[in-house]
Amino acid sequence: MGICKYCSKESPVISQKIGYCVDCIRDHLGLIKSRVMKIHLELRAAHGLPPEPPHTPGGIECDYCINQCEIGEGETGYCGFRTNRGGQLENPLGGLLDWYYDPLPTNCVASWVCPGGSRAGYPDYSNTDGPEIGSKNIAVFYRSCTFDCLFCQNWHFKESTGSKVTPQQLADHVDDRTNCICYFGGDPASQITHAISASKQAREKKEMLRICWETNGSVSRPYLRKMLDLSLESGGCIKFDLKAYHEELNLALCGISNKNTLENFAYLAEFVDKRPNPPLLIASTPLIPGYMDDKEIKAIAAFIASLNPNIPYSVLGFYPCYYLDDLPSTSKQHAKHAREIAEGEGLTNVHIGNWNMLGRENY
Repeated sequence: MGICKYCSKESPVISQKIGYCVDCIRDHLGLIKSRVMKIHLELRAAHGLPPEPPHTPGGIECDYCINQCEIGEGETGYCGFRTNRGGQLENPLGGLLDWYYDPLPTNCVASWVCPGGSRAGYPDYSNTDGPEIGSKNIAVFYRSCTFDCLFCQNWHFKESTGSKVTPQQLADHVDDRTNCICYFGGDPASQITHAISASKQAREKKEMLRICWETNGSVSRPYLRKMLDLSLESGGCIKFDLKAYHEELNLALCGISNKNTLENFAYLAEFVDKRPNPPLLIASTPLIPGYMDDKEIKAIAAFIASLNPNIPYSVLGFYPCYYLDDLPSTSKQHAKHAREIAEGEGLTNVHIGNWNMLGRENY
């Protein structure tokens, strides 16, 4: 049990590091925002990242994502990647990343509905009527991000530099056994021109090569359209991590608004029926104990169902890490209940992901 610093009520699960219950964050963020956002400021300072998106008069505009940074001389954008040096944004096409071959089927968020891990997409987008055993994916991890999630399970990228890889160098690693490329991180939005360029060059090397994305959905609409075109024609999927529905909770947990995420998701949903197999758009939500409650799951599921009830949705197990290391792992009960709620809102394909990460049956 924990006690909320605002309402003084006991809560079964509450992070003492945040100090506030989910209801107070949703309903009273305006009154506690400065104290919640101070957490983000301190964490970002520790990693040498800008405290907030810069909007310096006369700075160079970066149009990659919702943050719309205006980066002054010597400054770095919120993602920590793009720097204004001498009046130019450094490395507009260079990539700061790690990449590796990942044997198919992988533990991808979408593996239960994508050609790499299921029968989906055969024969148009896969040569195998089932999981593509023996083939591989190029997993591309971008070491920069447009969000600042307190529960980031890949936060270690903030403490090391990675390698600089050009789009052509990345594309050159596509071989006969490579069936897909998946961009994640961090988030591909922060280095989106690199990913788009690499994808186009890779597709020139191999016709049956799916282009997939795992993203927080913050990318600007013109680039989202390019992502859409690449995935739609290649048989790839776009996986949105809907970390919250209410903007207040997203701001508290991720430092940034999710307004653009929800708008972009709704935009992509308009194209789902153009290629239902394999599914173009997939959603997921990390089940953070105490914060991803019934109200939040219900709102997310209702939002997805209002767009298209056949969009696959995965509720993901959370394990304590980074700043929220004082919370328990997602319980099996929490995951099963979340699935029931999502199905109750009309979603037809709900999946429990990261089952191996789930904790005990109850909290």
